[in-house]
Amino acid sequence: MKASPARMYDALLGGSHNFAVDRMAAEAGTKLVPDLPRLALSNRAFLRRSVRFMIDAGIRQFLDVGSGIPTAGNVHEIVHEVDPTARVLYVDIDPVAVAHSRAILAGRESAGALQADLRKPDDLLEAVEATGLIDFAQPVGLLLVAVLHLVSDEDDPVGKVGALRDAVASGSFVAISHLSSESRPEDAGKLGEHSANSTRVGIQFRPKDAIVPMFQGWDVVEPGVVDLPSWRPESEHDQHERPGNSLGLAGVGRKP
Repeated sequence: MKASPARMYDALLGGSHNFAVDRMAAEAGTKLVPDLPRLALSNRAFLRRSVRFMIDAGIRQFLDVGSGIPTAGNVHEIVHEVDPTARVLYVDIDPVAVAHSRAILAGRESAGALQADLRKPDDLLEAVEATGLIDFAQPVGLLLVAVLHLVSDEDDPVGKVGALRDAVASGSFVAISHLSSESRPEDAGKLGEHSANSTRVGIQFRPKDAIVPMFQGWDVVEPGVVDLPSWRPESEHDQHERPGNSLGLAGVGRKP
C-alpha cells in the first residue's frame, strides 16, 4: 500500500483521517524539507481566505475538486458560518477520502461528496449535476486547491481547468493553488522525487510560467498569481511561511 497525497496532507495538518503509511511518507518528506508542515498550513490558510473572498462576492455554491478529506476548518464550515443554506460539493478521486467525507457530512443536506476524476472533466461534470447540489446556471465557487500538481503534463492540466471554466456561469470564481519550483528548485526536486517513490501519483512542482496559463479565460483578481502567504493575508497569523520563500503559488480568477 502506497501513501495517498490527500491523507499525507491531512497528516501534515495534524488530522486523524490517515494511515501509518501516510504519516511515514509525511514524516520522510519533512525530514527532506523541514518546513513542509508550514507549507500545508499556508495552503490551508489560502483556502480559507479565498473561500471567504468568494462569499463576500456573493457566491453561495462551491465545487471543491480534489478536496481530499474535509477536516476541521474546511469549506462547508467556513461557508455555513455565513449562510447555512449555501451548498458545498466535495469531489475527489480517492475512494477512502470520499468515504471519510461522507461520514463527516452525514445529515447535512447542503453538503455532499462524490468520487470523480479531474482528468475526465465531462464525466465529473455529469456526476456533479446528478447530485442536484450545484446549479451551473448560477455562479459557482470552483476550488482547485492543491490538486493540479497531481495532474501530469500529458493529462493537460490547463485544458482540464478550461473544461470546468466552460461549464460554469459568468460571475463564477476559481481558486487555484499549486506546488511550485519557482523559488526553491532544489527543495522542489527533493519532494518531487520523494512523491514519485512513496505515493501512487507523482507530484509536479511547476514553475510560475506553467501555472499562470491555468487562469486562461479568467480575470485574475489582485494581487495576481503569487506565493501562498502573499495572497491577501488577513493578519500575521496567516504568515505560516515567509513571503517569497513558499513552495506554493496561488491565485483567484473571475469568469467574465
